[in-house]
Amino acid sequence: MFIDRAKINIRAGNGGSGCVSFRREKYVAKGGPDGGDGGQGGDVVMVADPNLATLLDFKYRPHFKAERAQHGKGSDQHGKNGRDLTIKVPLGTVVREFESGEVLGDLVEPGQSVVVARGGRGGRGNARFKTSTSQAPREWESGEFGEEKILELELKLIADVGLVGLPNAGKSTLISKLSAARPKVADYPFTTLQPNLGIVPYREFGSFVLADIPGIIEGAHEGKGLGHEFLRHIERTKVLVMLIECTSEDVAADFKLLQEELIRYNPDLPSRVRVVALTKIDLCSEVASDAPQTLAGIPVIAISSVTGEGLAELKDFIWTQLYPEEVS
Repeated sequence: MFIDRAKINIRAGNGGSGCVSFRREKYVAKGGPDGGDGGQGGDVVMVADPNLATLLDFKYRPHFKAERAQHGKGSDQHGKNGRDLTIKVPLGTVVREFESGEVLGDLVEPGQSVVVARGGRGGRGNARFKTSTSQAPREWESGEFGEEKILELELKLIADVGLVGLPNAGKSTLISKLSAARPKVADYPFTTLQPNLGIVPYREFGSFVLADIPGIIEGAHEGKGLGHEFLRHIERTKVLVMLIECTSEDVAADFKLLQEELIRYNPDLPSRVRVVALTKIDLCSEVASDAPQTLAGIPVIAISSVTGEGLAELKDFIWTQLYPEEVS
């Protein structure tokens, strides 16, 4: 099950309280104060783990609590600090405070971490209150409470290339031909119900990551259809491949619809490198030669995932955009 949103409750550990104690030894009738400080409560830390793919675990475990610290003791013994709680999340997880919407972290690198809740400070023992005028203080401090928060986790897949198109435009077929990914493929709209990732090999040693999301329909930016739920997964991509069927009654209109939905969802998306893939040309006679070279200045490549026509050209174009310094 692919889960890309989760809401969790976290609580850092409470700090330990300080101790009231006085030194008592043989032949020392009235020793000075020796109450130790309380320990520091454990923090809650989130760490990006490349071995995780979804936020499914948080659906069944929404509550997390770090260890509280120990109280101070006599003989100037400080309380033990509470252990930090480490929570592992997939690469690409955005961590926000639920109420304010403040972004606490965007974890995109393996091992990258962020402290999302601080443990409570330990209280001072009475030994810390001794002064020249107060030789036997009985003052002490309670440990502070650890921070408690409700967090919203949002997963944005990390991919080099994103496939976008209307329902049944051939995205799943294309990713299955270019990579080892095996999404469901069928001749009806909304076959894809969740994002799919595939690693596309290029020539001898190269590769790039391709993301396929459910089809976009008009009004997707307002929440219509399925694509709006997953448009976030193409926000990190460097190249967008816009798939349009060659059998469409109006290729230009389909292109305009996709363009407008991307702009309305995120105005920055059209600034990415884009290419139009005119799909299913095996069903259109002579379309490869008659296809427009560009649409609104964006290059058009005619392809067929069935016959393989144009796929090498598409991969070459993507590679030159991802790694222009390697192109001879």
